[in-house]
Amino acid sequence: MIAAFHQVHNELGFGFAESVYGTAMECVLVEAGLSVSREMPIAVHFHGRQIASFKADLVVESAVLIEIKAMRRPDTSFEAQVLNYLRATPIEVGLLLYFNPTPLKKRLIFTNDRKRLR
Repeated sequence: MIAAFHQVHNELGFGFAESVYGTAMECVLVEAGLSVSREMPIAVHFHGRQIASFKADLVVESAVLIEIKAMRRPDTSFEAQVLNYLRATPIEVGLLLYFNPTPLKKRLIFTNDRKRLR
């Protein structure tokens, strides 16, 4: 997945919308033989009720959640976003990929033993 990130960054460069990078990442990952879900819905439950729903940019092999950002400066609020997505799913590993002038990646982990799902 990291190789796909660098391939997309090298070929497209910086300045496109996040949706463009998401589609390009999906293409490269599928070409590599991986299963990819785009804009996977994530439900947030509280007291037994669904109170919100979000969409993860990509989920690869039902095991890695990828959030894509296209901005000049990394923002720690996006790390919190990915951790919350992981908290709300059985997925434990998230990648936050910044398509900056210099590519930046951050791997985040939220283990299932720390989760209180449904």
